[in-house]
Amino acid sequence: MGLTATLNEKDIRNNSILAILPPLRKYPIKEAVVDKRLAKPVVIPISVSLTEKELEDYDTHSTKIRNISNKFKRYDAKSMTLLLKKGGFVSGMAKAWFSNVRKRKLLLSYNENKLLAALDIIKNRFPNEKIMVFSETLESIERLRDLLNKHNIDSRIIDAKVKSKARSNILENWGTDFNVLLSIHTLELGVDVPQVRIEIILATTSDINQIIQRIGRVLRLVEGKTIGLIYIIYVDDTTDNKVLGVINQAINPNPHPNTNLKPDQSLPYEHLAKGSFVPSSSDPKQHDVMKNSHGVRKNKTTTRETKIQRAIRIVESSLDDSLVVEEENNSNGEENKNANTTDNQSLSNDNLKRVKPQNFTVKSDTDKSKHYTVNIENNTCTCSDFSYRKSICKHIIAAKLLSTY
Repeated sequence: MGLTATLNEKDIRNNSILAILPPLRKYPIKEAVVDKRLAKPVVIPISVSLTEKELEDYDTHSTKIRNISNKFKRYDAKSMTLLLKKGGFVSGMAKAWFSNVRKRKLLLSYNENKLLAALDIIKNRFPNEKIMVFSETLESIERLRDLLNKHNIDSRIIDAKVKSKARSNILENWGTDFNVLLSIHTLELGVDVPQVRIEIILATTSDINQIIQRIGRVLRLVEGKTIGLIYIIYVDDTTDNKVLGVINQAINPNPHPNTNLKPDQSLPYEHLAKGSFVPSSSDPKQHDVMKNSHGVRKNKTTTRETKIQRAIRIVESSLDDSLVVEEENNSNGEENKNANTTDNQSLSNDNLKRVKPQNFTVKSDTDKSKHYTVNIENNTCTCSDFSYRKSICKHIIAAKLLSTY
Protein backbone atom coordinates (compact mmCIF):
# COMPACT_ATOMS: atom_id res chain seq x y z
CA MET A 1 0.00 0.00 0.00
CA GLY A 2 1.29 3.45 -0.88
CA LEU A 3 0.19 6.70 0.75
CA THR A 4 0.98 10.23 -0.37
CA ALA A 5 -0.51 13.64 0.21
CA THR A 6 0.25 15.01 -3.23
CA LEU A 7 0.74 12.59 -6.09
CA ASN A 8 1.03 14.70 -9.22
CA GLU A 9 -0.76 12.69 -11.87
CA LYS A 10 0.26 15.15 -14.57
CA ASP A 11 3.98 14.68 -13.93
CA ILE A 12 5.38 12.23 -16.49
CA ARG A 13 7.88 11.03 -13.88
CA ASN A 14 4.95 9.40 -12.06
CA ASN A 15 3.65 7.52 -15.12
CA SER A 16 5.24 4.23 -14.09
CA ILE A 17 3.85 4.17 -10.57
CA LEU A 18 0.43 5.30 -11.82
CA ALA A 19 0.41 2.44 -14.33
CA ILE A 20 1.31 -0.15 -11.69
CA LEU A 21 -0.49 1.32 -8.68
CA PRO A 22 -3.28 3.64 -9.81
CA PRO A 23 -5.00 5.59 -6.99
CA LEU A 24 -7.80 3.56 -5.44
CA ARG A 25 -9.00 6.16 -2.96
CA LYS A 26 -8.60 9.92 -2.97
CA TYR A 27 -9.20 11.73 0.31
CA PRO A 28 -9.46 15.49 -0.29
CA ILE A 29 -9.13 18.14 2.40
CA LYS A 30 -12.87 18.79 2.40
CA GLU A 31 -13.69 15.19 3.37
CA ALA A 32 -10.97 15.08 6.03
CA VAL A 33 -12.45 18.21 7.60
CA VAL A 34 -15.94 16.70 7.72
CA ASP A 35 -14.49 13.52 9.23
CA LYS A 36 -12.83 15.62 11.97
CA ARG A 37 -9.35 14.58 10.88
CA LEU A 38 -8.28 18.09 9.94
CA ALA A 39 -9.13 21.58 11.14
CA LYS A 40 -11.33 23.58 8.80
CA PRO A 41 -9.40 25.72 6.29
CA VAL A 42 -10.79 29.26 6.17
CA VAL A 43 -9.42 31.02 3.10
CA ILE A 44 -9.32 34.82 3.25
CA PRO A 45 -8.27 36.34 -0.08
CA ILE A 46 -6.69 39.78 0.07
CA SER A 47 -6.42 41.59 -3.24
CA VAL A 48 -3.77 44.26 -3.68
CA SER A 49 -2.66 46.37 -6.62
CA LEU A 50 0.65 47.17 -8.24
CA THR A 51 2.25 50.56 -7.69
CA GLU A 52 2.49 52.77 -10.77
CA LYS A 53 6.15 51.83 -11.34
CA GLU A 54 5.44 48.12 -10.78
CA LEU A 55 2.52 48.25 -13.19
CA GLU A 56 4.73 49.82 -15.84
CA ASP A 57 7.38 47.11 -15.40
CA TYR A 58 4.75 44.34 -15.32
CA ASP A 59 3.23 45.52 -18.60
CA THR A 60 6.68 45.73 -20.19
CA HIS A 61 7.53 42.13 -19.25
CA SER A 62 4.08 40.88 -20.28
CA THR A 63 4.33 42.57 -23.67
CA LYS A 64 7.71 40.97 -24.36
CA ILE A 65 6.41 37.55 -23.29
CA ARG A 66 3.35 37.91 -25.48
CA ASN A 67 5.29 39.11 -28.54
CA ILE A 68 7.78 36.24 -28.37
CA SER A 69 4.98 33.71 -27.82
CA ASN A 70 3.02 35.02 -30.78
CA LYS A 71 6.10 35.02 -33.00
CA PHE A 72 6.84 31.33 -32.39
CA LYS A 73 3.31 30.15 -31.52
CA ARG A 74 4.63 28.83 -28.21
CA TYR A 75 2.71 29.84 -25.10
CA ASP A 76 4.01 27.68 -22.26
CA ALA A 77 7.34 26.84 -20.66
CA LYS A 78 7.40 23.25 -21.93
CA SER A 79 7.06 24.18 -25.60
CA MET A 80 9.35 27.17 -25.22
CA THR A 81 12.07 24.93 -23.73
CA LEU A 82 12.28 23.08 -27.04
CA LEU A 83 13.42 26.29 -28.73
CA LEU A 84 16.41 26.56 -26.40
CA LYS A 85 17.99 23.57 -28.17
CA LYS A 86 17.85 25.18 -31.61
CA GLY A 87 20.62 27.70 -30.91
CA GLY A 88 21.19 31.05 -32.57
CA PHE A 89 18.47 33.68 -32.77
CA VAL A 90 15.66 31.28 -31.87
CA SER A 91 17.43 30.14 -28.71
CA GLY A 92 18.12 33.76 -27.76
CA MET A 93 14.45 34.65 -28.08
CA ALA A 94 13.50 31.66 -25.91
CA LYS A 95 15.99 32.81 -23.26
CA ALA A 96 14.47 36.28 -23.39
CA TRP A 97 11.03 34.76 -22.92
CA PHE A 98 12.12 32.89 -19.78
CA SER A 99 13.99 35.94 -18.50
CA ASN A 100 10.89 38.10 -18.68
CA VAL A 101 8.76 35.40 -17.06
CA ARG A 102 11.21 35.27 -14.14
CA LYS A 103 11.33 39.06 -13.82
CA ARG A 104 7.55 39.29 -13.82
CA LYS A 105 7.25 36.57 -11.21
CA LEU A 106 9.89 38.25 -9.06
CA LEU A 107 8.07 41.59 -9.33
CA LEU A 108 4.82 40.00 -8.16
CA SER A 109 6.52 38.18 -5.31
CA TYR A 110 7.75 41.32 -3.59
CA ASN A 111 5.07 43.75 -4.67
CA GLU A 112 5.08 46.64 -2.19
CA ASN A 113 1.39 46.43 -1.33
CA LYS A 114 1.57 42.67 -0.89
CA LEU A 115 4.27 43.04 1.76
CA LEU A 116 2.34 45.85 3.46
CA ALA A 117 -0.76 43.63 3.60
CA ALA A 118 1.28 40.87 5.24
CA LEU A 119 2.64 43.38 7.74
CA ASP A 120 -0.90 44.49 8.61
CA ILE A 121 -2.00 40.92 9.38
CA ILE A 122 1.08 40.21 11.48
CA LYS A 123 1.29 43.50 13.37
CA ASN A 124 -2.32 44.60 13.78
CA ARG A 125 -4.38 41.42 13.77
CA PHE A 126 -2.23 38.74 15.40
CA PRO A 127 0.73 40.35 17.18
CA ASN A 128 1.03 37.47 19.68
CA GLU A 129 0.28 34.50 17.43
CA LYS A 130 2.65 32.09 15.72
CA ILE A 131 2.40 32.76 12.00
CA MET A 132 3.82 30.94 9.00
CA VAL A 133 4.51 32.88 5.78
CA PHE A 134 5.18 31.28 2.40
CA SER A 135 6.53 33.01 -0.68
CA GLU A 136 8.00 32.01 -4.02
CA THR A 137 11.28 33.90 -3.90
CA LEU A 138 14.01 34.49 -1.35
CA GLU A 139 14.04 38.17 -2.35
CA SER A 140 10.42 38.65 -1.26
CA ILE A 141 10.99 36.85 2.04
CA GLU A 142 14.07 38.96 2.77
CA ARG A 143 12.19 42.16 1.96
CA LEU A 144 9.35 41.13 4.26
CA ARG A 145 11.86 40.34 7.03
CA ASP A 146 13.40 43.80 6.64
CA LEU A 147 9.96 45.43 6.68
CA LEU A 148 9.05 43.54 9.85
CA ASN A 149 12.34 44.59 11.45
CA LYS A 150 11.50 48.24 10.82
CA HIS A 151 8.36 47.69 12.87
CA ASN A 152 10.26 45.89 15.65
CA ILE A 153 8.84 42.50 14.72
CA ASP A 154 11.33 39.66 14.93
CA SER A 155 11.23 36.84 12.41
CA ARG A 156 13.32 33.97 11.09
CA ILE A 157 13.88 32.60 7.60
CA ILE A 158 14.11 28.90 6.81
CA ASP A 159 15.26 28.04 3.32
CA ALA A 160 17.28 25.28 1.69
CA LYS A 161 20.55 26.80 2.93
CA VAL A 162 19.61 26.41 6.60
CA LYS A 163 21.17 23.23 7.99
CA SER A 164 19.03 20.70 9.84
CA LYS A 165 20.43 21.54 13.29
CA ALA A 166 19.90 25.28 12.82
CA ARG A 167 16.43 24.56 11.45
CA SER A 168 15.57 22.54 14.55
CA ASN A 169 16.74 25.40 16.77
CA ILE A 170 14.61 27.89 14.86
CA LEU A 171 11.51 25.70 15.14
CA GLU A 172 12.18 25.11 18.85
CA ASN A 173 12.33 28.85 19.57
CA TRP A 174 9.36 29.69 17.36
CA GLY A 175 6.66 31.21 19.56
CA THR A 176 9.07 32.25 22.32
CA ASP A 177 11.94 34.23 20.78
CA PHE A 178 9.91 35.19 17.71
CA ASN A 179 6.45 34.57 16.22
CA VAL A 180 6.87 34.93 12.45
CA LEU A 181 8.45 32.12 10.45
CA LEU A 182 9.29 32.89 6.82
CA SER A 183 9.84 30.19 4.21
CA ILE A 184 9.97 29.52 0.49
CA HIS A 185 9.50 25.78 -0.11
CA THR A 186 11.42 24.17 2.74
CA LEU A 187 8.53 23.93 5.21
CA GLU A 188 6.00 22.53 2.74
CA LEU A 189 7.05 18.94 3.43
CA GLY A 190 7.78 16.95 6.55
CA VAL A 191 7.20 19.63 9.18
CA ASP A 192 4.51 18.94 11.79
CA VAL A 193 3.44 22.13 13.59
CA PRO A 194 -0.14 21.47 14.73
CA GLN A 195 -0.29 24.48 17.10
CA VAL A 196 0.02 26.94 14.21
CA ARG A 197 -3.35 28.35 13.17
CA ILE A 198 -2.43 31.20 10.84
CA GLU A 199 -0.72 31.12 7.48
CA ILE A 200 0.00 33.82 4.93
CA ILE A 201 0.64 32.86 1.32
CA LEU A 202 2.15 35.54 -0.88
CA ALA A 203 0.76 34.27 -4.17
CA THR A 204 2.49 33.66 -7.55
CA THR A 205 2.20 29.88 -7.54
CA SER A 206 -0.40 27.83 -9.41
CA ASP A 207 1.07 24.42 -8.47
CA ILE A 208 -1.79 22.53 -6.81
CA ASN A 209 0.51 20.08 -4.98
CA GLN A 210 2.43 22.99 -3.53
CA ILE A 211 -0.81 24.67 -2.46
CA ILE A 212 -2.10 21.49 -0.80
CA GLN A 213 1.11 21.11 1.17
CA ARG A 214 1.05 24.73 2.27
CA ILE A 215 -2.57 24.62 3.34
CA GLY A 216 -1.92 21.39 5.21
CA ARG A 217 0.67 23.06 7.47
CA VAL A 218 -2.07 24.80 9.49
CA LEU A 219 -4.76 22.10 9.43
CA ARG A 220 -3.24 19.54 11.80
CA LEU A 221 -5.58 19.03 14.73
CA VAL A 222 -4.65 19.83 18.31
CA GLU A 223 -6.87 20.35 21.36
CA GLY A 224 -8.81 23.60 21.12
CA LYS A 225 -8.09 24.11 17.44
CA THR A 226 -11.01 23.94 14.99
CA ILE A 227 -10.00 26.24 12.13
CA GLY A 228 -6.91 27.41 10.33
CA LEU A 229 -6.84 30.88 8.80
CA ILE A 230 -5.16 31.02 5.40
CA TYR A 231 -4.59 34.50 4.00
CA ILE A 232 -3.96 34.55 0.26
CA ILE A 233 -2.40 37.87 -0.73
CA TYR A 234 -2.47 38.28 -4.48
CA VAL A 235 -2.07 41.05 -7.04
CA ASP A 236 -5.37 41.43 -8.84
CA ASP A 237 -5.58 41.48 -12.64
CA THR A 238 -2.26 39.64 -13.02
CA THR A 239 -1.11 36.04 -13.29
CA ASP A 240 -1.49 35.94 -9.48
CA ASN A 241 -5.23 35.47 -10.01
CA LYS A 242 -4.65 31.85 -11.02
CA VAL A 243 -3.89 30.90 -7.42
CA LEU A 244 -7.51 31.42 -6.36
CA GLY A 245 -8.87 28.72 -8.66
CA VAL A 246 -6.07 26.35 -7.66
CA ILE A 247 -6.86 26.83 -3.96
CA ASN A 248 -10.52 26.07 -4.59
CA GLN A 249 -9.58 22.89 -6.43
CA ALA A 250 -7.18 21.88 -3.66
CA ILE A 251 -9.83 22.23 -0.95
CA ASN A 252 -12.88 21.17 -2.92
CA PRO A 253 -11.93 19.01 -5.95
CA ASN A 254 -15.34 17.33 -6.10
CA PRO A 255 -18.14 19.77 -5.25
CA HIS A 256 -21.50 18.36 -4.21
CA PRO A 257 -23.56 17.54 -7.35
CA ASN A 258 -26.23 20.06 -6.42
CA THR A 259 -23.81 22.96 -6.62
CA ASN A 260 -23.31 22.61 -10.39
CA LEU A 261 -19.75 23.87 -9.99
CA LYS A 262 -16.63 22.61 -11.68
CA PRO A 263 -13.51 21.97 -9.56
CA ASP A 264 -11.57 24.87 -11.06
CA GLN A 265 -14.44 27.29 -11.03
CA SER A 266 -16.38 29.34 -8.47
CA LEU A 267 -14.18 29.81 -5.43
CA PRO A 268 -15.69 29.08 -2.01
CA TYR A 269 -15.60 32.77 -1.13
CA GLU A 270 -16.90 33.67 -4.58
CA HIS A 271 -20.34 32.51 -3.50
CA LEU A 272 -20.40 35.87 -1.73
CA ALA A 273 -19.68 37.44 -5.06
CA LYS A 274 -22.07 38.12 -7.85
CA GLY A 275 -20.89 41.68 -7.34
CA SER A 276 -20.96 41.59 -3.55
CA PHE A 277 -17.56 40.23 -2.53
CA VAL A 278 -14.49 42.19 -3.58
CA PRO A 279 -11.67 41.86 -1.01
CA SER A 280 -10.07 45.21 -1.86
CA SER A 281 -10.76 46.44 -5.34
CA SER A 282 -8.53 49.14 -6.77
CA ASP A 283 -10.90 50.10 -9.55
CA PRO A 284 -10.75 53.93 -9.69
CA LYS A 285 -14.34 53.97 -10.93
CA GLN A 286 -15.47 52.49 -7.61
CA HIS A 287 -13.16 54.25 -5.18
CA ASP A 288 -11.63 57.61 -4.47
CA VAL A 289 -7.86 57.45 -4.16
CA MET A 290 -6.19 58.96 -1.12
CA LYS A 291 -2.83 58.70 0.64
CA ASN A 292 -2.16 57.27 4.07
CA SER A 293 0.31 58.66 6.59
CA HIS A 294 3.18 56.97 4.76
CA GLY A 295 2.28 58.52 1.41
CA VAL A 296 1.20 55.17 -0.04
CA ARG A 297 -1.84 55.33 -2.26
CA LYS A 298 -4.86 53.49 -0.98
CA ASN A 299 -8.58 53.45 -1.63
CA LYS A 300 -11.45 54.67 0.46
CA THR A 301 -13.48 51.64 1.40
CA THR A 302 -17.01 51.28 0.11
CA THR A 303 -19.90 50.11 2.27
CA ARG A 304 -19.55 46.69 0.68
CA GLU A 305 -15.88 46.45 1.53
CA THR A 306 -16.55 47.62 5.08
CA LYS A 307 -18.99 44.73 5.51
CA ILE A 308 -16.37 42.32 4.22
CA GLN A 309 -13.76 43.68 6.60
CA ARG A 310 -16.18 43.32 9.53
CA ALA A 311 -17.05 39.80 8.43
CA ILE A 312 -13.35 38.93 8.38
CA ARG A 313 -13.08 40.26 11.94
CA ILE A 314 -15.87 37.86 12.95
CA VAL A 315 -13.95 35.02 11.31
CA GLU A 316 -10.72 36.03 13.03
CA SER A 317 -12.49 36.23 16.39
CA SER A 318 -13.74 32.67 15.83
CA LEU A 319 -10.15 31.48 16.09
CA ASP A 320 -10.57 31.38 19.89
CA ASP A 321 -14.30 31.82 20.45
CA SER A 322 -16.48 30.56 17.64
CA LEU A 323 -19.01 33.22 16.67
CA VAL A 324 -20.41 31.13 13.81
CA VAL A 325 -22.07 27.80 14.61
CA GLU A 326 -23.36 25.34 12.03
CA GLU A 327 -26.89 24.13 12.64
CA GLU A 328 -27.86 20.50 12.11
CA ASN A 329 -29.49 19.55 8.79
CA ASN A 330 -33.25 19.34 9.00
CA SER A 331 -33.41 15.64 8.17
CA ASN A 332 -31.09 12.78 8.96
CA GLY A 333 -29.13 10.83 6.44
CA GLU A 334 -31.41 7.78 6.33
CA GLU A 335 -34.48 9.90 5.52
CA ASN A 336 -32.59 11.64 2.74
CA LYS A 337 -31.38 8.32 1.43
CA ASN A 338 -34.88 6.85 1.25
CA ALA A 339 -36.24 9.95 -0.43
CA ASN A 340 -33.55 9.99 -3.06
CA THR A 341 -33.73 6.27 -3.82
CA THR A 342 -37.14 6.64 -5.43
CA ASP A 343 -35.76 8.84 -8.21
CA ASN A 344 -32.50 6.94 -8.75
CA GLN A 345 -30.47 9.72 -7.15
CA SER A 346 -29.44 7.90 -3.99
CA LEU A 347 -26.24 9.00 -2.32
CA SER A 348 -23.82 6.95 -0.27
CA ASN A 349 -23.68 7.53 3.49
CA ASP A 350 -20.32 9.23 2.99
CA ASN A 351 -21.81 11.69 0.52
CA LEU A 352 -24.87 12.28 2.67
CA LYS A 353 -22.87 13.38 5.65
CA ARG A 354 -20.95 15.77 3.40
CA VAL A 355 -24.00 17.74 2.28
CA LYS A 356 -23.15 21.35 3.04
CA PRO A 357 -25.15 22.82 5.95
CA GLN A 358 -27.25 25.82 5.00
CA ASN A 359 -28.20 27.35 8.36
CA PHE A 360 -25.84 29.01 10.83
CA THR A 361 -26.16 30.85 14.12
CA VAL A 362 -23.93 33.91 14.18
CA LYS A 363 -23.21 35.69 17.46
CA SER A 364 -22.96 39.46 17.47
CA ASP A 365 -19.33 40.58 17.56
CA THR A 366 -20.28 43.62 19.64
CA ASP A 367 -22.94 42.14 21.96
CA LYS A 368 -22.34 38.45 22.70
CA SER A 369 -25.86 38.10 24.12
CA LYS A 370 -27.32 38.61 20.66
CA HIS A 371 -27.29 36.07 17.87
CA TYR A 372 -28.68 35.85 14.34
CA THR A 373 -29.81 33.04 12.08
CA VAL A 374 -28.19 32.93 8.64
CA ASN A 375 -29.18 30.83 5.64
CA ILE A 376 -26.30 30.85 3.18
CA GLU A 377 -28.31 29.27 0.37
CA ASN A 378 -30.99 31.96 0.36
CA ASN A 379 -28.64 34.74 1.52
CA THR A 380 -30.89 35.70 4.44
CA CYS A 381 -30.17 36.87 7.98
CA THR A 382 -32.32 37.89 10.94
CA CYS A 383 -30.16 40.93 11.77
CA SER A 384 -31.56 44.44 11.40
CA ASP A 385 -29.02 45.35 8.71
CA PHE A 386 -30.40 42.64 6.42
CA SER A 387 -34.03 43.26 7.44
CA TYR A 388 -33.88 46.95 6.51
CA ARG A 389 -31.58 46.89 3.50
CA LYS A 390 -32.17 43.36 2.10
CA SER A 391 -28.50 43.22 1.12
CA ILE A 392 -25.81 40.74 2.08
CA CYS A 393 -24.66 41.59 5.60
CA LYS A 394 -21.44 40.83 7.47
CA HIS A 395 -23.06 37.82 9.18
CA ILE A 396 -23.86 36.15 5.84
CA ILE A 397 -20.34 36.80 4.58
CA ALA A 398 -18.79 35.41 7.78
CA ALA A 399 -20.99 32.30 7.68
CA LYS A 400 -20.02 31.63 4.07
CA LEU A 401 -16.34 32.03 4.82
CA LEU A 402 -16.62 29.60 7.72
CA SER A 403 -18.93 27.06 6.08
CA THR A 404 -17.54 23.71 4.93
CA TYR A 405 -17.11 23.49 1.15
